[in-house]
Amino acid sequence: MIQDERYMQRCLDLATLGAGTVSPNPMVGAVILHDDLIIGEGYTSPFGGPHAEVNAIQDAYRKLGEEEAKVRFRTSTMYVSLEPCSHFGKTPPCADMLVELHFQRVVIGCLDPFAKVNGQGVKKLQEASINTTVGVLEDACVFVNRRFFTRIRQQRPYVILKWAQTHDGFFSPENATQQWISNKASKQLVHKWRGEEDAILVGTSTVLIDNPGLTTRLWSGKNAKRILIDKDLKVPAHATIFNDEAETIVFNAYHTDWQKSKKLIALEHFDRYLPQQILYQLYLMDVQSLIIEGGAKTIQSFIDAGIWDEARVFVSQSSWKQGRPAPLINAIVSTRQKVGGDDLRFYFNR
Repeated sequence: MIQDERYMQRCLDLATLGAGTVSPNPMVGAVILHDDLIIGEGYTSPFGGPHAEVNAIQDAYRKLGEEEAKVRFRTSTMYVSLEPCSHFGKTPPCADMLVELHFQRVVIGCLDPFAKVNGQGVKKLQEASINTTVGVLEDACVFVNRRFFTRIRQQRPYVILKWAQTHDGFFSPENATQQWISNKASKQLVHKWRGEEDAILVGTSTVLIDNPGLTTRLWSGKNAKRILIDKDLKVPAHATIFNDEAETIVFNAYHTDWQKSKKLIALEHFDRYLPQQILYQLYLMDVQSLIIEGGAKTIQSFIDAGIWDEARVFVSQSSWKQGRPAPLINAIVSTRQKVGGDDLRFYFNR
């Protein structure tokens, strides 16, 4: 079992290399072990490309040659962090491929909750008399794919709240001016996070005060979709959020219009269940994860609705003694780490 956990951890390490590229697919890692040696490994390609198991097999082909690899597969173990798919999507079923290649054993981190898979991949392997183990490092495997699991089970994106506050609990100055709280290292880390999620959400006041671009300019990564809540369409067309560096979706009360990189979506009952309406619309657009960087009012609306999964809060060493208070979250700190002089606190909505 210790060996199984060791190689499953390697699968998890590989899986995270797909962050920001595989959505709405899950992040999966795979390792092929033969006589205590790894002969192939891989992780899921960007959306539409080969799955982790295919990439691990192709890796073995490159290292050993196809004929030799196929001989070794018959006495090899395939480790994979998520149940192999059992249906035809953009790629053929991975479970069928493992059966065809006669793997001796398959070790799976956790089952896939998607209705067309959920246990069916395991069933195919077992019916082919492949020794199958399920549930190795299960909690860790589920956690890595918490975005995917949330989308499948709750029909909404995984919601991450992000904000910075002073040591004495203030979010912004009283006079609605821009003033940085977190340090440069924290700012760069936020840009890394942006590249790992599908979308970033802000409200009208944040854009009018800060004029943000919401890109990953301080990190090497893709730009996420930009989501703007702008009920009365107050944000001017020349705002940086409307440049061509990323797609921008504007939820408002009046107008629907789809252009190249700017999409306006009117919500019929704008002030009723706004967080729920937005998340459902994003779910329909295959947005699997959302990081909310809006003002305190926007963030608090999702907290009050109980629709959030994770909060990442930078607490600086500075004290202002006055200002607009930070959002209030009814949760205990799960983990914390130092980012320069900032104290980064993680919360999870259990």
